[in-house]
Amino acid sequence: MTGDIVPLGFGVVGGVSPAGDGRGRHRLVGRHRQRRGSERTLIAMRKIQTQGVHHITLTGADRQTSIDFWEGVLGMPFVFEQPNLDRAEESHLYFDPGDGRLITIFTNEERTPDASPRSQDAGHVHHIAFNLSNAVFRQTVERLDERGIEHSGVKDRGFMDSIYFRDPLGLLIELASYRFEPPVGHTHADVLLEAHLIRTDRGDYNIDPLHLADAIERLVERSQRSLSDDRGPGDPYRHARTDAPETTE
Repeated sequence: MTGDIVPLGFGVVGGVSPAGDGRGRHRLVGRHRQRRGSERTLIAMRKIQTQGVHHITLTGADRQTSIDFWEGVLGMPFVFEQPNLDRAEESHLYFDPGDGRLITIFTNEERTPDASPRSQDAGHVHHIAFNLSNAVFRQTVERLDERGIEHSGVKDRGFMDSIYFRDPLGLLIELASYRFEPPVGHTHADVLLEAHLIRTDRGDYNIDPLHLADAIERLVERSQRSLSDDRGPGDPYRHARTDAPETTE
């Protein structure tokens, strides 16, 4: 494809001028107000609402290294393979990380693994995190040690625990396990948003289990009905303490 790339911030759908001279541009989205000659100011625009991560694609080395890591180390089923439709010399491998989404890898048999740490400068991927159940997380240090894979050990993140290590190509991988389960009908993000509001209201530095517990209580109270007029804390032991007979040694 040739032609100028038109910045999408100017409200052009598609953003490509096939002729390279401004002709053939797609229709404008939003309304513009003319101001000071040809200068335009966008006064209305719409979001493009996402509904989750569709897939993440990484550049890999050879095919077998990718299979051995993503399935052989992290247990992701190898579900699909076809040529890279943009580069015939590459293969495109698809792995299921556990939630039905996809991690995909471009491989080329002429590339060899380089374990040097990847750049974490602006615009680069810092790390990718994968969710583990608490049972698996408790085994992670031992299982990484069995393979001789260097790792960070368990890191306390307040609302989760994490372990970091690098893949065979130097990409930083995080294995994380939440310290809480969201109430029925809610997501982990719902709990974290509520916990954030509680934390900032109290002036605390970071989210910890107390904020999570209070956030879960708030979400349950808001989303689940009760016949009780007063849903505040109750003390069912007060009469038992009052009526309890005194004991003597």
